[in-house]
Amino acid sequence: MRRVPLHRWLATLPGLLILLGVPFANRVHALVLGMPFLLAWIVGCVLLTSLVMAIVGRLDDRHAAAERRRDRERTS
Repeated sequence: MRRVPLHRWLATLPGLLILLGVPFANRVHALVLGMPFLLAWIVGCVLLTSLVMAIVGRLDDRHAAAERRRDRERTS
């Protein structure tokens, strides 16, 4: 059984920010770019999700390439 690469745990960050941050962000009554703070928090989390998933995808590609190199070295 293969272990999950550590960089994939980054994908949990945006979900945790939305789940755990919204109750705290809901208490702030400020406007950010004309939006209520809670809406700005959620939009920020959605944008962060895109960024984090792009980073995880790039790291997955590097991890897969390194794994293929290791497999080739073992068979040679």
